[in-house]
Amino acid sequence: MKWNLRLAAANRGIWKASELQRMLAEHGLIVSAGKMSGLWSGEPASIKLDDLNIICAVLGCGVDELLIPQPEKVQRVNEQQDLPVAASASPAVTPRRKDGRTLPPT
Repeated sequence: MKWNLRLAAANRGIWKASELQRMLAEHGLIVSAGKMSGLWSGEPASIKLDDLNIICAVLGCGVDELLIPQPEKVQRVNEQQDLPVAASASPAVTPRRKDGRTLPPT
């Protein structure tokens, strides 16, 4: 996903992170300078849904304007290649009944 906060803000005439930070604070979202820098200029590792909701309300936009899908960056995992290999090849465990009787065939 591409984080598009800066462009969404610019489309609404907000050119400085500090201006958006003030607007968010007016709506109850207090963002530290470090976190605001990450939201403004980069790709945040995570964002709370409540925070995203406030950002969308302040900017008057939808989530689809802030988060742009990038399906070309998704890679299909080869199931055979990436399965973990057992550390030791131990024999299969056969379940047994506690009363000594054998289990029905499978």
